[in-house]
Amino acid sequence: MRIFMRVEIPVEAGNAAIASGALGKVVQAFSDKFKPEALFFAAGDGMRTMYSVFDMAEANDIPSVAEPFFTELKARIEWQPCMDLADLQAGLAKL
Repeated sequence: MRIFMRVEIPVEAGNAAIASGALGKVVQAFSDKFKPEALFFAAGDGMRTMYSVFDMAEANDIPSVAEPFFTELKARIEWQPCMDLADLQAGLAKL
């Protein structure tokens, strides 16, 4: 299932993660493992924020996605299923 994920990293935890190299490692490991179709970085609500769209094949992938962001970056994560245009068109065709 295609997932839209927002990861907010608190400023102090982000500063420490940059200094230790953890920020780059966590993001790169996520990218290598889940091959997101989109990965963007911006400031959101005053925090470093990563936006990603990726395929989560199984619900049991949730811990392997979330835990590194929680444990290494003290991040707040929001996610939800999402569709691209082709998915929307296929869904509408089923109505």
